Amino acid sequence: MAKTILVVDDSASLRQVVGIALKGAGYEVIEACDGKDALTKLDGKKIHLIISDVNMPNMDGLTFVAESKKLPAYKFTPVIMLTTESGESKKSAGQAAGAKAWVIKPFQPAQMLAAVSKLIMP
Repeated sequence: MAKTILVVDDSASLRQVVGIALKGAGYEVIEACDGKDALTKLDGKKIHLIISDVNMPNMDGLTFVAESKKLPAYKFTPVIMLTTESGESKKSAGQAAGAKAWVIKPFQPAQMLAAVSKLIMP
């Protein structure tokens, strides 16, 4: 059975690029346009990994990750932040919220898939 990954980004084109790379590697992809939208997708279905942007309208990625960790079903779901933010303070905030990896945009799909395969639960 394919593993499911939730991709959260306010850029439709970025969600598309990430989705194509993930689907090409055999993953199922669910898309959300911001943190609020993403929380509605966390409705009990099994999600093996979350990839989230940091800067988004309505609810930013760090708030979303912190909120998702409060949900028992997603407390241990690994999170990759995919962002233009490379500052140490943002990275620390991301780790504090529960992010396991930080991938800087623009990214190479291979680099992202390597991070995904390291973090995704069997």
